Amino acid sequence: MIAISEDEIRKSFVNCSKGEARRLNLPKGLAELPWADLDFLGWRDPGAPDRGYLVAERGGELVGVVLRVPQGGRRSFTKTTVCSLCLTGHPGSGVCLLAARKAGPAGRQGNTVGTYICADLACPLYVRGVKKPAMGGRFEESLTQDEQIARTLANLDLFLTKVLDDTEAAATPR
Repeated sequence: MIAISEDEIRKSFVNCSKGEARRLNLPKGLAELPWADLDFLGWRDPGAPDRGYLVAERGGELVGVVLRVPQGGRRSFTKTTVCSLCLTGHPGSGVCLLAARKAGPAGRQGNTVGTYICADLACPLYVRGVKKPAMGGRFEESLTQDEQIARTLANLDLFLTKVLDDTEAAATPR
């Protein structure tokens, strides 16, 4: 991912108001992030632990999504759980259910979609081996690292499609 500015990040959000996007807390040290190792930018809000954010390039544009831990979603697992994006296994609460309000009219009606994601939203770093899960490493796979990255991006695209579903349908000429 190429480095993106604070303004670009704030303008990218599709499932919140412009005012909410202006007020959200950006990751600390934005300029120093390992951009070359990021396929998307994901972070948790230290001031609101039930909130996370994800910004990815999709179709040549940035798409930002506000994520929330659903009520009752902060339980600690005693087993290993697997992220649905990067397939990294984490012990305890290293993976959590994060829900995104859908974009457009469906989101304004309260519709959401959710998926289990690495709690710290650092999937690209886990896939590249830059960051290790709390206990042990990632599962050994026969896929190359590039294939694992492609799979992670495909899984992310499926999730973003669900978030954008109504707005993409409205933008498609019939």
